[in-house]
Amino acid sequence: MAAPVATAAARSSVLTYSSARRVQGMDAVSFRVSASFPRQRTSFPSIRVQQIPRRFQVSCSAKQETIEKVCEIVKGQLALPEDSTVTGETKFVDLGADSLDTVEIVMGLEEAFQISVDESSAQEIQTVGDAAALIDKLIADKDA
Repeated sequence: MAAPVATAAARSSVLTYSSARRVQGMDAVSFRVSASFPRQRTSFPSIRVQQIPRRFQVSCSAKQETIEKVCEIVKGQLALPEDSTVTGETKFVDLGADSLDTVEIVMGLEEAFQISVDESSAQEIQTVGDAAALIDKLIADKDA
């Protein structure tokens, strides 16, 4: 295998790496990777790390009783212990739910609240609060 080769120009550095590998059925496969970096810049303008002040807090638009009922249904569907903490901000994936579990949760919510959730809306549900907000919206639309 060839070693990396570095050459320096007046304003930039170029790093070139070449390697040849033997692949079954082929004599050799050659890979070449080349990158150029300006020397004058100390950081990349597209990558910036900045702290964002916490001015806003995410809040759920669902009713508290809806959130509590959804939490109980989620605990039951995922067979979580009664002392486990599930809130409106809890993500289904954080509870260990896969896509099949999420479908079963939505089906349980449809049955409990006597609503019908279309597939596109069901795919947007990520948290307990998302589910509760969607349920409140569907109930309000059904009553209107």
